[in-house]
Amino acid sequence: MPHTKIETRALNRATLARQLLLERATLPTQDAIKHLCGMQAQEPQEPFTGLWSRLHAFTPAELSDLLTGRSVVRTHLMRRTVHLVTADDALAWRARHGAMLRQRVLGVYRGELDGVDLTELATAGRAVLSDGEARSMTELARAVAERWPEPGNRALGEMLVAALVPVVQLPPRGLWRAKGGARYVPLATWLGREIDPLSPDESDPAGQALVRRYLAAFGPAASADLRAWCGLAGLPAAISAIRDELITFRDERGRELLDLPDAPRPDPGTPAPVRFLPAFDNAILGYHDRGRIIDDAHRGLSVAGARVVLVDGRVAATWTVDDDTVHVTPLHRFSRADRDAVADQGQELAAFLSDGDSERVHIGT
Repeated sequence: MPHTKIETRALNRATLARQLLLERATLPTQDAIKHLCGMQAQEPQEPFTGLWSRLHAFTPAELSDLLTGRSVVRTHLMRRTVHLVTADDALAWRARHGAMLRQRVLGVYRGELDGVDLTELATAGRAVLSDGEARSMTELARAVAERWPEPGNRALGEMLVAALVPVVQLPPRGLWRAKGGARYVPLATWLGREIDPLSPDESDPAGQALVRRYLAAFGPAASADLRAWCGLAGLPAAISAIRDELITFRDERGRELLDLPDAPRPDPGTPAPVRFLPAFDNAILGYHDRGRIIDDAHRGLSVAGARVVLVDGRVAATWTVDDDTVHVTPLHRFSRADRDAVADQGQELAAFLSDGDSERVHIGT
């Protein structure tokens, strides 16, 4: 059966709809984080802007309260990157990501960790953390370094907190306007619940759930996009197990795209409002082929930590904040209407980031 072709503009509008960027949603903040499959959050303040751009009447206190209330957590997960995810998703997904996390840390520190028995290192790390005291990565590494003096604190610490021991970064890390280093306790200790074990089922039920959730938030998408988002090796068994549930398309590059039958795919002509995205937003990083939202010439911005502005659904500018003023640097010439729309949204963002003290926005040439 031939695949239905889907054009890039239609993919763009589907992406915006799934990412809550086509119109702001009225979801509770926790439900939005769940729908988005978490938010990349190695820069602790960035998720606040990401949620402001997606939700009606979002206030920073909502996210801060979820973190202190242990309903959402900050933990290493997809792509070995710190993500903001719901407590339920952290428990359900962590074991499925464990092998990938170890391999990614070894990809950086294989030489330093050569000869270290990772099972013994994990046991030692858990023993140190069993007292429930929060520790920095360096403090944890120093606690085991007498037994493994050669690798150095950085390699030991990264392997422990990013891979071997499921941990969370404790508040005040990640709270609104809060500063301070990351301190860790075990995920199960913080939440009072154990992590879901891996299933022996070869059809990979945890992977199946990930595929469905990813498509709901990012689809239509290729298996390579799924792999780029989560860092797992494509989840072929999971995709095979649920393929009969899915529909398929071909994009303009000829790739097969998978999708949920009833997921939103708006008309390509649907107007897309200006949106300001934070650094490392998953609306861009959640794909291998990012052409649906950013031109290839500007792809490097997405991995350099640039904050970007969407105009007509595509990356059209970068933005920064200085002295409560939002500074916008266009990547191409704006029409008068686009410039006015960027200015209006920039004023609202300035007010949000300054707690109402400023509506200053400057748009460069």
